[in-house]
Amino acid sequence: MAEDPQDVADRERVFKKCDANGDGKVSASELGDALKALGSVSDEEVTRMMAELDTDGDGYISYEEFTQFATANRGLIKDIAKIF
Repeated sequence: MAEDPQDVADRERVFKKCDANGDGKVSASELGDALKALGSVSDEEVTRMMAELDTDGDGYISYEEFTQFATANRGLIKDIAKIF
């Protein structure tokens, strides 16, 4: 089944917003900054989210890892995309 083009656009926009330096991957610092822009988030929450999203354990969230998370959490990504 083909993906909804709006879902793809939302996912790309959210990823680019998180990837502040544009290197194609999101560091813990970038994730924390993006989440803090959405509201109050603790360092522990950032660490926990990073661990969940960084499935290969390299310390960064790749676009592929983000896509896996976004596909499983489409509603959340849609909500975040409205804010970004």
